[in-house]
Amino acid sequence: MDTQELQRIKNKYDIIGNDAALNRAIETAVAIAPNDLTVLITGESGVGKEIIPQIIHQHSLRRTGKYLAINCGAIPEGTINAELFGHEKGAFTGAVGERKGYFEEADGGTLFLDEIGELPKETQALLLRVLQNGEFMKVGSSKVEKTDVRVIAATNVNLAHAVATGKFREDLYYRLTGIQIRMPALRDRNKDDIYLLFRKFTSDFSSRYKLCKVSLTHEAIGMLTSYRWPGNIRQLKNIAEAITAIESRPITPQCERVELDAATLLGYIPSEKDSLLPAVSAGSAEGGKGSFSDSDKQMIIKALLDLKGEVDRLRSIVEGRGGEFTAADGTHRRLVGTDSSIPEPEEQACEPEREALRVDDQTQGGDILPMRKANDEMIMHCLAKHGGKVKPAAAELGISERTIYRKLAEKKNR
Repeated sequence: MDTQELQRIKNKYDIIGNDAALNRAIETAVAIAPNDLTVLITGESGVGKEIIPQIIHQHSLRRTGKYLAINCGAIPEGTINAELFGHEKGAFTGAVGERKGYFEEADGGTLFLDEIGELPKETQALLLRVLQNGEFMKVGSSKVEKTDVRVIAATNVNLAHAVATGKFREDLYYRLTGIQIRMPALRDRNKDDIYLLFRKFTSDFSSRYKLCKVSLTHEAIGMLTSYRWPGNIRQLKNIAEAITAIESRPITPQCERVELDAATLLGYIPSEKDSLLPAVSAGSAEGGKGSFSDSDKQMIIKALLDLKGEVDRLRSIVEGRGGEFTAADGTHRRLVGTDSSIPEPEEQACEPEREALRVDDQTQGGDILPMRKANDEMIMHCLAKHGGKVKPAAAELGISERTIYRKLAEKKNR
């Protein structure tokens, strides 16, 4: 595809940016549009996956047919089969009449199934049948019906991991992944795209409400493009519109543009420590090398949970022996601050004076592994798990409620 044709498509669908991965996704969509193969679009939430199915449909032989976009994650599990395949009168409570499903409505056209990873296992089996031979049955009916629909699916979860954990059918996974188009995360795109998108969103918003246009200083642009944008384009758009609404003012002959410095922009950029994504390594470059994939994130989370369970198990063993234990390398070690008289169970896991592990051998002598911060974080995590309720958190941790209240008071006074 030549540059002019690519830009024409971007203009038509209001796509901003010149990143190579973004261009490749658009070119792939146009290339596979004429055939009826099932397509799976992958990418994080907020990257704009919904644009690709529209491009495919408009460049396909089905362009005169219907195009329906369905968010599978927004439909309750109890009604999703009826929504997709229709139902007969009296099929369930509230089914006062016969109803066509999306597959019947989109016959001859294209059906976009977003968040396909959220489908229940029963619905996955029904979807597989439609993809294989175009057959389905309405809820409450025994009559097999036919439909001619091209299915385009999208997901922001790792379907391979979902298959491995038993949440997604393996046969459906292979049926969907014949052709995959990946939409890049905003942090992996060309950094210039971030400022181009910001200008687009602020310009649209200011034009709509007749406000002065917003621009950024060089330092502010650097801050904008260095942020990781875990919410991707959706997050950038919301922040750009908020900045315009608050920092701009109605257009006057004296004011047509407002320039914001880095200090002002900082007030709208979330702190990195509040991000839900793992930090990208320093070696991460334009190509996204060093960033974590979805499977990597799942492995990290599982490893942390496994580590916590192992720490809890070892702690109960050590404390049950008065603090003395033998390490895997055969060296004899003990827990500092313990003796043959074991403290009360409700206090032994939380006293700050006992939250250091001393290694008493020649190779590691004198090394101290501080545990206070880890214990504090464990307590806060457990409190969050139980909705801030102290009693069940204390019961799970094996400590007293008084200990948790003391920790909360210490945190408040820091």
